[in-house]
Amino acid sequence: MQVPYLLLQVVIVPIIAAVILALLGKKAGKRLGWITFGILAYTSLLLIIAGLELWNGNGQIYEEYFWSTAVFNLKFGFLADGLSLPVALIMNIICAACSVYSIRYMEHRIEQLYGKKETGMYTVYYSIYLLFAVGLVGIALSTNLIQLYLFVELALIPAYIIIDFFGYGDRHRIAMMYFIWNHIGAALFLVGVVSAYIGTGSFEVNALSTLSGTSLGFWVCFLILVGWLVKMATFGFHVWLPYAHGESTTSITPMIATIVGLGSYVFARLLFGELSKTFEVFSVPLMILALITIVYGAFLTMAQDDIKRMYACSTISQTAYSLLGIATLTTMGVAGGVFYFLSHILGKCILFSVAGILLTQTGVRNIKEMGGLGRKMPLTATLCILGSMILSAIPPLSGFQAEWIMFVGIFQQGSYGAMLNLIVAVVGIFATFLSVVYTFWPMARVFFGPLPASLGNVKEAPLSMVIPLFVLALISFLMGVFPELITNFLIPVISAVK
Repeated sequence: MQVPYLLLQVVIVPIIAAVILALLGKKAGKRLGWITFGILAYTSLLLIIAGLELWNGNGQIYEEYFWSTAVFNLKFGFLADGLSLPVALIMNIICAACSVYSIRYMEHRIEQLYGKKETGMYTVYYSIYLLFAVGLVGIALSTNLIQLYLFVELALIPAYIIIDFFGYGDRHRIAMMYFIWNHIGAALFLVGVVSAYIGTGSFEVNALSTLSGTSLGFWVCFLILVGWLVKMATFGFHVWLPYAHGESTTSITPMIATIVGLGSYVFARLLFGELSKTFEVFSVPLMILALITIVYGAFLTMAQDDIKRMYACSTISQTAYSLLGIATLTTMGVAGGVFYFLSHILGKCILFSVAGILLTQTGVRNIKEMGGLGRKMPLTATLCILGSMILSAIPPLSGFQAEWIMFVGIFQQGSYGAMLNLIVAVVGIFATFLSVVYTFWPMARVFFGPLPASLGNVKEAPLSMVIPLFVLALISFLMGVFPELITNFLIPVISAVK
């Protein structure tokens, strides 16, 4: 099926819609949520069409447009191949699911903050929300480094505004903290991009390969790496994440968690794909850093009693698994790392959304004040179990296949490389057991045991909040039972890297 300007539509349609919602959406109020869902469902359909073209033998879909020829001869383009397409599609589906979830959640939050009459706040939220989705998908599809940087910023600014307007706690300070830390990461990335231009005379992603193995290539790789390690909240750069994710609006927390994990894709595309010889220097240090982050993040998570803060801290640990896989520089390790990122954001979206449901239905965040809610909220309890299974890599959901593939790659590196690599692989497997502890232990405390008298009147969440999450669980199930739905895209592209 030939669709004109297919990838351009994925980006431009939500931007146009965001402008229209901002200008005309005040009267629609909370119904803007359904309009937003319709737009993101359409762009998801376009990405599915692109995926079918790739599945049927079209190696890639590339669209190129002229941006500026006056000074830098800039072009911008969009590439859907076996690496970018699965990432863009899963992220866009998560954005679509969260837009439906937002309808009741944001109704509760806006009334809580601004009152029932402030319908204009729905316009603010949903118009900015669409730009957030554009930023995420644009990062995955970009073929130009400046264009990629602009999409990084496009994802950052809406997140800052939504946290500032609709977050919890000291939301203004936390929004600024989020902005500063992530802007530092983006600024380091930009310095790396400009340095690459100095050496190549081009901002095209594929031009980076000419720097591989050179001294300038080392510094470009280092700056891009450190910039995204800040955004990935790895150990030493992690201090901002528990605050930003724990106190952000729960309807967008899964999306800002996606930004954290998106560094895995950037490393696979830019550093492994284009600067592989230079990236080898960082392989072992990154594996060690990833392992430290996994263990530290796990213990930090187990120390939390606030359910949102707990799932926020688990992102630190979970994202590091993808970093561990990519740092092996093996085909299976890198493919498993990207696969794990996709699985993680599905599971984390479910669990963060469960935390939001508990907050709206009970008004309670402290796990110590909960218990026995499975009898009152069986659908929410089921979702929590499914999300925990994804993060804990329990079959038949996607986390198991992702970890299996990733650790095959890690042991390949460990078997043929230094003994240190093998030790890292073995310790990494033992560290996965911590995931089971910090996901199922709080789940049991919240949904099983005696029900506190104060929660006796709690009701199940509206279907508009739970059905989108079951759809995400179904996608995870399909990825777990049929992993080739992902690996048939990822492995040919990754294995082609020399």
